[in-house]
Amino acid sequence: MEVEVAPNAAPLQGDKECDVVIIGAGIAGISTAYEIATEGARVLVIDRGKIAGGITARTTAHLAPLCDDLTSAMIGLRGEEISRLFYESQAAAIDRIEEIQNKEAIDCDFRRLDGYLFQALNTDSKIIEDELDAVRKVGAPVHRLVGVPFSHCEQQHVLRYPRQGTFHPLRYLKGLAAAVEAKAGTFHADTVVESIEERDDGKVVVSTAGGKVVARAAVVATNSPIVDRFALHTKMAPYRSYAMAFSIGKGAIPDALYWDTLDPYHYVRLQPGEGQTDHLIVGGGDHKSGEADDAEVRFQALEAWTRNLIPAVQEVTHRWSGQILDTIDYAGFIGKNPGSENIYVHTGDSGQGITHGVVGAMINSALIQGRGSNWAEVYAPSRKTPAAIVNFVKENITAVKNFAEYLAPGELSAVSDLKAGHGAIIRHGLSKIAAYRDSAGKLYARSAACTHIGCHLHWNSFETCWDCPCHGSHFAFDGTPLNAPAVSPLAAHEIEDKP
Repeated sequence: MEVEVAPNAAPLQGDKECDVVIIGAGIAGISTAYEIATEGARVLVIDRGKIAGGITARTTAHLAPLCDDLTSAMIGLRGEEISRLFYESQAAAIDRIEEIQNKEAIDCDFRRLDGYLFQALNTDSKIIEDELDAVRKVGAPVHRLVGVPFSHCEQQHVLRYPRQGTFHPLRYLKGLAAAVEAKAGTFHADTVVESIEERDDGKVVVSTAGGKVVARAAVVATNSPIVDRFALHTKMAPYRSYAMAFSIGKGAIPDALYWDTLDPYHYVRLQPGEGQTDHLIVGGGDHKSGEADDAEVRFQALEAWTRNLIPAVQEVTHRWSGQILDTIDYAGFIGKNPGSENIYVHTGDSGQGITHGVVGAMINSALIQGRGSNWAEVYAPSRKTPAAIVNFVKENITAVKNFAEYLAPGELSAVSDLKAGHGAIIRHGLSKIAAYRDSAGKLYARSAACTHIGCHLHWNSFETCWDCPCHGSHFAFDGTPLNAPAVSPLAAHEIEDKP
């Protein structure tokens, strides 16, 4: 059954005033609204689509407090103290989820679990040894074992992390949003933000097609920020990850979190089902957004990996993909937007969107209310990480390569070659056209330049949308923006559609 969060949220109509306006209604936005409303402030939440209908709805909900890119890697870039604070903050996020779902009586399948990092087949165990040493340095509980309950993995080296967690994220957010509304908070869905400005009096004005919101502070929690064009975007990169669910008999494997040491790695958990059947959720197959259009191949590989290691799985019940924003030093950007006085951001969740979202809510709500946070330095948007220069250069090469694509020929020589249900880039004179033909044969021709900073778009056949490899914008086949940082639609383009 589909879970609707704040189902009565209507588009914004008319001008409003509040204490804090939050743009983006995923885990970060709704959690921030809850923290602020709990302190008695008037809060208003805006989203361009459904409430909790974006990237948060695509999570696999591993509540794991250690660095997604390995603690050893984080220590190498940011040192032991910052890495310790990162672990502490992420663990506190799981504690906060547990506390809130108890306090608000939210039925969301929350439970504490062991997490298992296991040596991938045919790989060196040294990564386990290095990670064991790193995790002990940051003070996290860890136990070294041999074997996990998967086929062919009986002798693999393993680290067990106690007191991890998981839950059903949309059921949790449904209850959280209801608690915000009970505290006089309001939600507005299907409301596209056109601009965010700070006035001389310190107030923030958020303009939409339906009206303006004036607040003493704003939080931009739109997965990829719409308030900044370069400063933060150059320090993170979008990656697409794939997930699928299988039916599996109850008790077939122990209820826990599992992930391996490959790069990109696989991740596995259970979701309770009805009767004698659960769902096994498996993810992996990551690649940079827009740099591959081979979802079917990745799903086939993911299914083969799963059936090889967990032969008890039955039929595939769901398949989906989501976008991750990886920062160059593994922690998100949370806090005051560089150059702003009363605009705060939350972005760069680096594969840990749920715990990052709750950490961000605790940090930003504290800063807005004039309090400090022990974790603010870890996530400060203005931070510089000299040791991450190699990652910075690697991720920004994408943009350089991307702009060069405008000189290349189109994928098809003529629009007449475009089949129904397909999208492709077509050169038209000096321009590149993002063309899509629907199942009825209607042609949609739009500019192939992302409206954020003009990067060359790529077709995503699985999601039926246009992806921007530079900073993660997505556009519907008709040019409507679906995901930040782009806020404007793709320009329509006249092109003759000869039969």
